[in-house]
Amino acid sequence: MADEYMKKMASLLVNYSTQVKEGDAVVIAADASARDMMLEIYREVLRAGGIPMIVPQFEDASYIFYATASDAQLDAVHPLMDDIAKKTDVSIQLLAGTNLKSLSTIDPSRIARRSKAQSYLMDIFMERQAKKELRWVLGPYPSPAYAQEASMSTEAYEEFVYKACLLDADDPVAEWQRLSKVQQVVCDYLEKCSELRYVGVDTDLTMSIKGRTWINCDGDNNMPDGEVFTGPVEDSVNGTIRFTYPAIYHGNEVEDVRLTFKDGKVVEARASKGEAFLNKMLDTDEGARYVGEAAIGTNAGITHFSKNMLFDEKMGGTIHIALGAGYPETGSTNKSSIHWDILKDMKDGGKVYADDELIYEDGTFLIL
Repeated sequence: MADEYMKKMASLLVNYSTQVKEGDAVVIAADASARDMMLEIYREVLRAGGIPMIVPQFEDASYIFYATASDAQLDAVHPLMDDIAKKTDVSIQLLAGTNLKSLSTIDPSRIARRSKAQSYLMDIFMERQAKKELRWVLGPYPSPAYAQEASMSTEAYEEFVYKACLLDADDPVAEWQRLSKVQQVVCDYLEKCSELRYVGVDTDLTMSIKGRTWINCDGDNNMPDGEVFTGPVEDSVNGTIRFTYPAIYHGNEVEDVRLTFKDGKVVEARASKGEAFLNKMLDTDEGARYVGEAAIGTNAGITHFSKNMLFDEKMGGTIHIALGAGYPETGSTNKSSIHWDILKDMKDGGKVYADDELIYEDGTFLIL
């Protein structure tokens, strides 16, 4: 990763996304392969007056844990994780790694069990975020592994990352602020509506959004960003949806996902590949079969499906839903140890209706 862009990324994450200030306790976490990027962020946090701590991670350790741990160890959470969840002011995490399939041979039930054991940490995290006690961002590190997953050269993938994060602009912050204003128009419109309906290929899905808050995602929690989302009323989702792109979770790919909902709950889940894994994850806990998030992507700079949901869910011309945990700030009360985003292309005749009014067609908003 070129030094110039690394410095711009670090500045964007620290000074724009999380707005680190003097005295903030800041945790910087990533796979050890992102060492140089973590150090640049560390430097920027110090300049901002924060108190940084680097938490390096190792893919091999994750595999060793899942392959070796007893049931009691799968259920245990280290007390330091509890302290980090409760006491950190700012969390900056990078998606990095050298082998994105390292857990693909692990029994899904072991992953589900571990996720369930750690679910209370997600609850703390989301509650503190909703109360504005915690600021966080998830950012990218353009490693060869992610480039390979996206079927791109490392150099081409780096360029893809820079453009998606608007780092090629003279003033990236100004560009994110411009997108924020456009997205706010959509949020303001949808907050006056009671029902949302997705229509497309093998898809007709309705949900109540009455009284729910729409979130303008402009780079504060994800980088890159570019989406608007809410948490639908938990028991209101009905109908069917067929997703265009693979659903990816812990290195497992589930293709051609088709879900049927009744009164909020997934009552049928089909896939052409990975169906057993899909259903195992849906059985993680009660909340895993309910929708925690409904969203529309707006980032026109992301045009390539990269198998990295940090990018893909922001792709302009797409919608997605997340199974599992919802964000309390939207009004969602759904709790789960999973939050699994699954993506659908809408540029092939897809439509979105709000209170029976057509507001979006073929990947374009009609209300802007």
